[in-house]
Amino acid sequence: MVKVNIEQLLKENNRSKYWLCNQMNITSHNLNQIILGLTKSISFRYIEDFCKYLNCSPGELFTVEFEKSDIND
Repeated sequence: MVKVNIEQLLKENNRSKYWLCNQMNITSHNLNQIILGLTKSISFRYIEDFCKYLNCSPGELFTVEFEKSDIND
């Protein structure tokens, strides 16, 4: 499972989800969908904006977590 580390990066930058929504011109509903992993894709524009406003690289923005059953396959 790919996880998006937005909340952690917001905390590190002392910023709120509200602030990020305003900077990126995104609704809080859509941001929460991304944070909760309920979206099927994220546009490159959003990835670039997340990195810009959260002062991070794509590698810091995303983490991959494997379930035990995924590793044994």
